[in-house]
Amino acid sequence: MTVVRRRTSGTSPYAAARLARRDLARLARPAGAFDASRYFRGAGDLGFYNVGTDRVRAMAKAVVRDHPEWTIDHAVRFADVLMRNRYLEAKGVGIEVVARYRSRFTPLLLPAWKRWLAGGRSANWATTDSICGALIGPLLVAFPRLVPQVARWSRHRSMWVRRASAVGLIPLARKGAALDAVYEVARVLHPDPADLIHKAVGWLLREAGKADAGRLERYLRANGPKIPRTTVRYAIERFPPAKRRELLGATR
Repeated sequence: MTVVRRRTSGTSPYAAARLARRDLARLARPAGAFDASRYFRGAGDLGFYNVGTDRVRAMAKAVVRDHPEWTIDHAVRFADVLMRNRYLEAKGVGIEVVARYRSRFTPLLLPAWKRWLAGGRSANWATTDSICGALIGPLLVAFPRLVPQVARWSRHRSMWVRRASAVGLIPLARKGAALDAVYEVARVLHPDPADLIHKAVGWLLREAGKADAGRLERYLRANGPKIPRTTVRYAIERFPPAKRRELLGATR
Protein backbone atom coordinates (compact mmCIF):
# COMPACT_ATOMS: atom_id res chain seq x y z
CA MET A 1 0.00 0.00 0.00
CA THR A 2 1.44 3.35 -1.08
CA VAL A 3 0.73 6.43 0.99
CA VAL A 4 2.13 9.83 0.06
CA ARG A 5 4.14 11.09 3.02
CA ARG A 6 6.28 14.07 3.79
CA ARG A 7 7.74 15.53 6.94
CA THR A 8 5.44 18.32 8.02
CA SER A 9 6.35 18.75 11.68
CA GLY A 10 5.63 22.26 12.84
CA THR A 11 3.03 22.99 10.18
CA SER A 12 -0.31 24.43 11.21
CA PRO A 13 -3.45 22.26 11.17
CA TYR A 14 -4.68 24.25 8.17
CA ALA A 15 -1.47 23.67 6.19
CA ALA A 16 -1.41 19.98 7.15
CA ALA A 17 -5.02 19.58 6.00
CA ARG A 18 -4.18 21.20 2.68
CA LEU A 19 -1.32 18.73 2.20
CA ALA A 20 -3.60 15.83 3.11
CA ARG A 21 -6.09 16.92 0.46
CA ARG A 22 -3.32 17.03 -2.16
CA ASP A 23 -2.07 13.59 -1.15
CA LEU A 24 -5.56 12.11 -1.39
CA ALA A 25 -5.99 13.59 -4.86
CA ARG A 26 -2.69 12.01 -5.95
CA LEU A 27 -3.82 8.62 -4.66
CA ALA A 28 -7.23 8.80 -6.35
CA ARG A 29 -8.27 5.80 -8.43
CA PRO A 30 -11.03 5.28 -11.01
CA ALA A 31 -14.17 3.77 -9.50
CA GLY A 32 -13.88 0.65 -11.65
CA ALA A 33 -16.22 -2.19 -10.71
CA PHE A 34 -16.82 -0.70 -7.28
CA ASP A 35 -18.61 2.62 -7.45
CA ALA A 36 -18.99 4.01 -3.92
CA SER A 37 -21.55 6.55 -5.05
CA ARG A 38 -24.13 3.75 -5.39
CA TYR A 39 -24.22 3.48 -1.60
CA PHE A 40 -24.88 7.18 -1.01
CA ARG A 41 -28.16 8.04 -2.64
CA GLY A 42 -29.18 11.64 -2.09
CA ALA A 43 -25.76 12.67 -0.79
CA GLY A 44 -25.57 15.71 -3.08
CA ASP A 45 -22.12 16.54 -4.40
CA LEU A 46 -20.29 14.04 -2.18
CA GLY A 47 -17.07 13.02 -3.95
CA PHE A 48 -14.98 9.86 -3.83
CA TYR A 49 -11.26 9.32 -4.34
CA ASN A 50 -11.75 5.54 -4.12
CA VAL A 51 -8.56 5.17 -2.10
CA GLY A 52 -9.92 2.70 0.45
CA THR A 53 -10.20 2.69 4.22
CA ASP A 54 -6.69 1.32 4.79
CA ARG A 55 -5.10 4.27 3.01
CA VAL A 56 -7.29 6.75 4.89
CA ARG A 57 -6.19 5.26 8.21
CA ALA A 58 -2.56 5.10 7.15
CA MET A 59 -2.64 8.76 6.19
CA ALA A 60 -4.18 9.70 9.54
CA LYS A 61 -1.51 7.71 11.36
CA ALA A 62 1.20 9.51 9.39
CA VAL A 63 -0.29 12.93 10.16
CA VAL A 64 -0.28 12.25 13.89
CA ARG A 65 3.22 10.78 13.76
CA ASP A 66 4.55 13.81 11.92
CA HIS A 67 3.05 16.27 14.41
CA PRO A 68 4.17 15.16 17.88
CA GLU A 69 3.67 18.71 19.11
CA TRP A 70 -0.07 18.70 18.37
CA THR A 71 -2.76 18.72 21.05
CA ILE A 72 -6.33 17.50 20.67
CA ASP A 73 -7.25 21.08 19.75
CA HIS A 74 -4.83 20.99 16.81
CA ALA A 75 -6.37 17.70 15.67
CA VAL A 76 -9.89 19.13 15.80
CA ARG A 77 -8.84 22.20 13.80
CA PHE A 78 -7.21 19.91 11.22
CA ALA A 79 -10.41 17.87 10.99
CA ASP A 80 -12.56 20.98 10.82
CA VAL A 81 -10.84 21.96 7.58
CA LEU A 82 -11.26 18.51 6.04
CA MET A 83 -14.87 18.17 7.14
CA ARG A 84 -15.66 21.10 4.81
CA ASN A 85 -14.23 19.16 1.89
CA ARG A 86 -16.77 17.41 -0.34
CA TYR A 87 -14.76 14.18 -0.59
CA LEU A 88 -15.69 11.29 1.68
CA GLU A 89 -12.09 10.26 2.26
CA ALA A 90 -10.99 13.77 3.26
CA LYS A 91 -13.64 13.79 5.97
CA GLY A 92 -12.49 10.32 6.97
CA VAL A 93 -8.87 11.39 7.43
CA GLY A 94 -10.00 14.23 9.68
CA ILE A 95 -12.10 11.95 11.85
CA GLU A 96 -9.38 9.30 12.06
CA VAL A 97 -6.81 11.90 13.16
CA VAL A 98 -9.05 13.13 15.99
CA ALA A 99 -9.79 9.53 17.01
CA ARG A 100 -6.07 8.96 17.63
CA TYR A 101 -6.27 11.46 20.49
CA ARG A 102 -8.99 9.44 22.24
CA SER A 103 -7.18 9.41 25.58
CA ARG A 104 -7.43 13.22 25.59
CA PHE A 105 -11.16 13.48 24.83
CA THR A 106 -13.13 15.83 27.08
CA PRO A 107 -16.83 16.82 27.18
CA LEU A 108 -15.89 20.18 25.68
CA LEU A 109 -15.39 18.47 22.31
CA LEU A 110 -19.01 17.39 21.92
CA PRO A 111 -20.37 20.76 20.67
CA ALA A 112 -17.78 20.86 17.87
CA TRP A 113 -18.74 17.38 16.70
CA LYS A 114 -22.42 18.28 16.84
CA ARG A 115 -21.69 21.31 14.64
CA TRP A 116 -20.14 19.00 12.04
CA LEU A 117 -23.37 17.03 12.01
CA ALA A 118 -25.81 19.93 12.15
CA GLY A 119 -23.95 22.14 9.69
CA GLY A 120 -24.14 19.64 6.86
CA ARG A 121 -20.46 18.74 6.97
CA SER A 122 -21.23 15.08 7.52
CA ALA A 123 -24.22 15.04 5.11
CA ASN A 124 -23.97 11.29 4.52
CA TRP A 125 -24.51 8.20 6.62
CA ALA A 126 -20.89 6.96 6.49
CA THR A 127 -19.35 10.18 7.81
CA THR A 128 -22.08 10.50 10.43
CA ASP A 129 -21.51 6.94 11.61
CA SER A 130 -17.74 7.44 11.67
CA ILE A 131 -18.15 10.51 13.89
CA CYS A 132 -20.37 8.43 16.17
CA GLY A 133 -18.23 5.31 16.22
CA ALA A 134 -14.82 6.92 16.48
CA LEU A 135 -15.61 10.04 18.48
CA ILE A 136 -19.03 10.39 20.13
CA GLY A 137 -19.40 6.78 21.24
CA PRO A 138 -16.02 6.61 23.01
CA LEU A 139 -16.69 10.02 24.59
CA LEU A 140 -19.99 8.76 26.04
CA VAL A 141 -18.32 5.62 27.37
CA ALA A 142 -15.75 7.81 29.14
CA PHE A 143 -18.30 10.42 30.27
CA PRO A 144 -21.75 8.77 30.68
CA ARG A 145 -23.14 12.00 32.14
CA LEU A 146 -23.28 13.27 28.55
CA VAL A 147 -25.86 10.64 27.56
CA PRO A 148 -28.95 12.81 28.27
CA GLN A 149 -27.47 15.60 26.17
CA VAL A 150 -26.95 13.31 23.17
CA ALA A 151 -30.35 11.66 23.70
CA ARG A 152 -31.99 15.07 23.28
CA TRP A 153 -30.52 15.25 19.79
CA SER A 154 -33.30 12.85 18.75
CA ARG A 155 -35.57 15.90 18.38
CA HIS A 156 -33.10 17.98 16.33
CA ARG A 157 -34.11 19.39 12.94
CA SER A 158 -31.05 17.88 11.24
CA MET A 159 -31.46 14.25 10.19
CA TRP A 160 -27.74 13.64 10.76
CA VAL A 161 -27.94 14.88 14.35
CA ARG A 162 -31.00 12.69 14.89
CA ARG A 163 -29.17 9.69 13.46
CA ALA A 164 -26.24 10.44 15.76
CA SER A 165 -28.55 10.40 18.78
CA ALA A 166 -29.07 6.70 18.06
CA VAL A 167 -25.75 5.58 16.58
CA GLY A 168 -23.75 7.49 19.22
CA LEU A 169 -25.35 5.37 21.95
CA ILE A 170 -24.43 2.02 20.39
CA PRO A 171 -21.11 1.49 22.25
CA LEU A 172 -22.93 1.94 25.56
CA ALA A 173 -25.88 -0.21 24.45
CA ARG A 174 -23.48 -3.07 23.66
CA LYS A 175 -22.31 -2.91 27.26
CA GLY A 176 -25.87 -2.96 28.57
CA ALA A 177 -25.45 0.63 29.77
CA ALA A 178 -27.78 3.62 29.31
CA LEU A 179 -30.61 1.34 28.17
CA ASP A 180 -33.29 3.70 29.50
CA ALA A 181 -31.90 6.40 27.21
CA VAL A 182 -31.64 3.91 24.34
CA TYR A 183 -35.31 3.04 24.48
CA GLU A 184 -36.37 6.64 24.96
CA VAL A 185 -34.43 7.69 21.86
CA ALA A 186 -36.05 4.83 19.97
CA ARG A 187 -39.54 5.94 21.01
CA VAL A 188 -38.89 9.51 19.91
CA LEU A 189 -37.48 8.44 16.55
CA HIS A 190 -40.06 5.83 15.53
CA PRO A 191 -42.32 8.41 13.79
CA ASP A 192 -39.36 9.91 11.88
CA PRO A 193 -40.00 9.78 8.11
CA ALA A 194 -36.37 9.07 7.12
CA ASP A 195 -35.38 5.51 6.24
CA LEU A 196 -31.84 6.20 7.46
CA ILE A 197 -33.31 6.90 10.89
CA HIS A 198 -35.37 3.69 10.85
CA LYS A 199 -32.21 1.70 10.10
CA ALA A 200 -30.17 3.48 12.78
CA VAL A 201 -32.82 2.84 15.45
CA GLY A 202 -33.04 -0.81 14.46
CA TRP A 203 -29.27 -1.08 14.72
CA LEU A 204 -29.34 0.53 18.17
CA LEU A 205 -32.11 -1.78 19.41
CA ARG A 206 -30.32 -4.84 18.04
CA GLU A 207 -27.18 -3.93 20.00
CA ALA A 208 -29.24 -3.26 23.14
CA GLY A 209 -30.80 -6.68 22.67
CA LYS A 210 -27.41 -8.35 22.81
CA ALA A 211 -27.12 -7.15 26.39
CA ASP A 212 -30.77 -7.77 27.39
CA ALA A 213 -32.76 -9.77 24.85
CA GLY A 214 -35.76 -10.01 27.16
CA ARG A 215 -36.12 -6.26 27.45
CA LEU A 216 -35.89 -5.86 23.68
CA GLU A 217 -38.56 -8.49 23.09
CA ARG A 218 -40.90 -6.88 25.63
CA TYR A 219 -40.34 -3.48 24.04
CA LEU A 220 -41.11 -4.76 20.56
CA ARG A 221 -44.26 -6.56 21.66
CA ALA A 222 -45.51 -3.51 23.55
CA ASN A 223 -44.79 -0.99 20.79
CA GLY A 224 -44.84 -3.05 17.61
CA PRO A 225 -47.49 -1.21 15.56
CA LYS A 226 -45.73 2.11 16.22
CA ILE A 227 -42.35 0.85 15.03
CA PRO A 228 -41.36 1.05 11.33
CA ARG A 229 -40.95 -2.40 9.80
CA THR A 230 -37.38 -1.66 8.77
CA THR A 231 -36.55 -0.93 12.41
CA VAL A 232 -38.19 -4.16 13.56
CA ARG A 233 -36.30 -6.24 11.01
CA TYR A 234 -32.96 -4.75 12.02
CA ALA A 235 -33.76 -5.09 15.73
CA ILE A 236 -34.58 -8.81 15.62
CA GLU A 237 -31.62 -9.98 13.53
CA ARG A 238 -29.93 -11.67 16.50
CA PHE A 239 -32.96 -13.70 17.54
CA PRO A 240 -33.31 -17.33 16.40
CA PRO A 241 -35.27 -17.74 13.14
CA ALA A 242 -38.42 -19.01 14.83
CA LYS A 243 -38.43 -16.09 17.27
CA ARG A 244 -37.90 -13.63 14.41
CA ARG A 245 -40.92 -14.97 12.57
CA GLU A 246 -43.00 -14.79 15.74
CA LEU A 247 -41.97 -11.19 16.46
CA LEU A 248 -42.60 -10.10 12.88
CA GLY A 249 -46.15 -11.26 13.31
CA ALA A 250 -46.63 -9.98 16.84
CA THR A 251 -45.45 -6.46 15.96
CA ARG A 252 -47.82 -5.84 13.04
